[in-house]
Amino acid sequence: MDTNIKSYMQRVGRAARDASRVIGAASSATKSAALKAIAEGADVAREDIKQANDQDMQAAQANAVDQPLIERLFVDDKGIDQMIEGLLQVNALKDPVGEMSDFSFRPSGIQVGKMRVPLGVIGMIYESRPNVTVDAASLSLKSGNACILRGGSEAFHSNQAIAKCVAAGLKAAGLPSACVQLINRTDRAAVGELIQLDNFVDVIVPRGGKSLIDRISKEATIPVIKHLDGICHVFIDADVDAVMACNIAFNSKVEKYAVCNALETLLIHEQSALEILPSLAEQYVNAGVELRGCQIARNITQMKSATEQDWSTEYLGPILAIKVVVDLDAAIAHINEFGSQHTDVIVTRSFANSRRFIAEVDSASVMINASTQFADGFEYGLGAEVGISTDKIHARGPVGLEGLTSQKYVVFGNGEIRHR
Repeated sequence: MDTNIKSYMQRVGRAARDASRVIGAASSATKSAALKAIAEGADVAREDIKQANDQDMQAAQANAVDQPLIERLFVDDKGIDQMIEGLLQVNALKDPVGEMSDFSFRPSGIQVGKMRVPLGVIGMIYESRPNVTVDAASLSLKSGNACILRGGSEAFHSNQAIAKCVAAGLKAAGLPSACVQLINRTDRAAVGELIQLDNFVDVIVPRGGKSLIDRISKEATIPVIKHLDGICHVFIDADVDAVMACNIAFNSKVEKYAVCNALETLLIHEQSALEILPSLAEQYVNAGVELRGCQIARNITQMKSATEQDWSTEYLGPILAIKVVVDLDAAIAHINEFGSQHTDVIVTRSFANSRRFIAEVDSASVMINASTQFADGFEYGLGAEVGISTDKIHARGPVGLEGLTSQKYVVFGNGEIRHR
C-alpha cells in the first residue's frame, strides 16, 4: 500500500471528523448562507466549469469510455442551472437537525422523545456525473454532516472546478473547508482507504456501476447505503387507457436511457397486448430502441427473442425487454423475482389492482400511472439526492436530508430517580 495515500486519507478523515462537529452544531442561517454562496459561485464560474468539463469529455472520448458514462459526464448551461436549482431547493427545505418528536410521559415522571441528528461524516464514491458533487455537498451541509467526496477519474477536472465553488461558499459562511473535501487523487487505493476509515467515517454512499458498488459492499468496514441495479418495470394492466399506457411506457424508457430509473422490462397483460403492443413497439423502434420479447410478444409484432438473462439485465441504453403476462399475479411475481427493488409502475384503471400492486411489489418506489423516470430526489421534492437506496435498513428510495440523519432518544426529567 502506498503509505502517502494512506497518510493522506487519514488526514482527510481526521479533518472531516473535526469539521463534522462544527457543521453539526451550525445554525440553519449559517448553513443557508453557505448554500446560497455556493449557488452564486457556480453561476459566476459557469465558463470555468464548462471548460473543465470539456477537458473531461475529450479525454473520455479519446479513451473510448462507454456512451452511458459519457452522457452522464456532460455538463452544459442547463446542467449548471439544475445544479443551482438543486442547491436552492435544498436551502428552502426545512432543516431536520434538532427536530424533536414522539414525546410521551412515563409513569416515572420522565418525558421521553427523539431528536433528529446528523450521521457525522459521509464518504461518497461516485462515477461520472459531476452534478453529484453539488448534490452530495448541499445535502450533507443542510443535514449537518461533513462529507468526503471521491469522484471518478473521468470527471476529475469538472469535479475540481465545482469543488472550488463549494470551498468558496463555505469560506463565505465562515465554515471550515473540511466540511466538504474532494479527494484530489485518482488512485484506486484512495477508495480502498476511504471505505475502511472506521475511526472517522460513519457511512459510505457509492453511486456508480454495479462493479463499483459490489466491490465497496464487499470490502467496506463501514455501513453502506447502496443500490446495485435499476431494473425497473412498467406493467400495463387489462383495464387501461391505451394512450396513457403508451405515453408512460415510452417516456419511462426513452426520456433518458443512462439513468437507474429508466424502464428495462415492459410487462403487458395478455388482454391489452393485441391492442397496445403493435403501436407501442413502433414508437420504440422509431426512437431507435432494440426490442427483445417473449414468444407471445413476438407473435404479435416483430422483435428479437428475449433470453432468461434479459429479464435481469440493466441495459442503461436503447434496449428493452418485453413480456406478455396472463394477469396481475404473474406481473407481481415476475417483478419480485427479477427486479432490483428500485422502481416499478402499474398502468391501470382498476383501484383494486393498483392497491394490490403497491402493497405486494417489494420495491423502493412503487407508482400508479406515472413514468419510472420520476423516481428521483429532485422530482420527489427532496431538492437533490445522494443516491437511490434499495436497502431496507435506515434509508430506502431517494436519499435526501432525512436519509442523512438519524435519531437519538432525549429524556427530560425533574429530579426523578429510578427504584427497581
